[in-house]
Amino acid sequence: MSEALEGSSLKFDGRAVVDGRRVHALDGQCFDCVSPVDGRVLTQVARCSQADVDAAVAAGRRAFDDRRWSGLAPARRKRFMQRFADLVLEHADELALLETLDMGKPVKYARSVDVASAANCIRWYGEAIDKVYDEVAPTPSTALALITREPVGIVGVIVPWNYPMIMAAWKIAPALAAGNSVVLKPSEKSPLTALRLADLALEAGIPAGVLNVVTGFGPEAGSPLALHMDVDCIAFTGSTKVGKQIHVMAGQSNLKRAWTELGGKSPNIVFADCPDLDRAVEASIGSIFFNQGESCNAPSRLFVEASIKDRFLEKAMELVPQYAPADPTRPDTEMGALVDRIQMDTVLRYIESGKSEGAKLVAGGEQALVESGGCYVQPTIFDGVKPSMTIAREEIFGPVLAVMSFTDVAEVVKEANASIYGLQAGVWTRDLNKAHGVARALRAGTVHVNQYDEDDITVPFGGFKQSGVGRDKSLHAFDKYTECKTTWIRIDSPV
Repeated sequence: MSEALEGSSLKFDGRAVVDGRRVHALDGQCFDCVSPVDGRVLTQVARCSQADVDAAVAAGRRAFDDRRWSGLAPARRKRFMQRFADLVLEHADELALLETLDMGKPVKYARSVDVASAANCIRWYGEAIDKVYDEVAPTPSTALALITREPVGIVGVIVPWNYPMIMAAWKIAPALAAGNSVVLKPSEKSPLTALRLADLALEAGIPAGVLNVVTGFGPEAGSPLALHMDVDCIAFTGSTKVGKQIHVMAGQSNLKRAWTELGGKSPNIVFADCPDLDRAVEASIGSIFFNQGESCNAPSRLFVEASIKDRFLEKAMELVPQYAPADPTRPDTEMGALVDRIQMDTVLRYIESGKSEGAKLVAGGEQALVESGGCYVQPTIFDGVKPSMTIAREEIFGPVLAVMSFTDVAEVVKEANASIYGLQAGVWTRDLNKAHGVARALRAGTVHVNQYDEDDITVPFGGFKQSGVGRDKSLHAFDKYTECKTTWIRIDSPV
């Protein structure tokens, strides 16, 4: 590992945050937090279970019922949220290095993307607090009908390990802005920044009990949260397999609202009339290898029109060396470590599957930096992929690109839609009619045209089909964390 950690004053605290205090698990259990950068144990983390979830939910309920947060004037809640965002930026270097050591992404992107995006998300929803109005319905003169939004109550949040800060912010920011109490369970593979966010929320003035963080494993802490009878809403980002279980648990318990952002196998379609081939190549390669390919919206299925495929791949191959895995704590690293050995082995199995099923390996395909003790895989590209192949159908969650060619617009749209997922898609063409027509035909929550992943907090994020239920980001996220109430008042006016 570079001097980044050796020369820093970084401190690790793996205790949970319940009712405004750092606490060990009630039964004293803990687990090792292992860095994928070099395999070292960073710290021990509280291994929370049912009793800890119960305590966190009870703290959230007390905070909600006495209105210490929801009862504040919107302008005051906004100021606390703004201060929260400020503190995230003030601690940017610390948070970025924590994220890098915990889950392996390059520190330069942890700071410029993850920290910046989390702070912006918290600030944006804070700003929205006193700017979102309720409604008055059209009624006869004998009535006044108010349509108001009220906080749902206790929101359970379960987030994944690929973008720990951003995924937490996408959920806790609108939930807090709406006046709810939150119990957040980060992934056991990347718990450290979630715990620091809770510290910073308290420092910003958000009252104790409003944001609680319980750490631990899914069956021991996540399931009790999803099944809890006093949790009013559960918001989950992760795999489709676990997301389905979340919906079942929500129904089995108190029919809590369940919102899920799940897997993806996003198609990226490059037509021969692409307005800028170099930009298309850079975006396609950069987006699949960004964050080591550990992105639910990664454009992992690349469809290139046959007449330009060879030229596209030639340009793509020139870019691959700049994504060679390296120590993510170094400031110039583009691609870091996969989150752990389990994920690394999974990615390597998919690469072997691609080889055995007949795809042509044109780049990468091997474990890298074996001597480091970390979890690194070379940026990998397969050509000649058939839609029936495993690497074209299943979410790999690693730096593996499956390239296919096409000649017919209708056929490529059909292939792009032939997936259980529908999270994102890309279209590259200078033909306006083609761009609109294909975008309309693609069954995806977001369609990028002549760029990939340049959207921001102002637009919703979520998917069709088995990519989940509900939307993160934008004002639409408030729908998940509020109840809609109608108040119909009779008016017998004397005048």
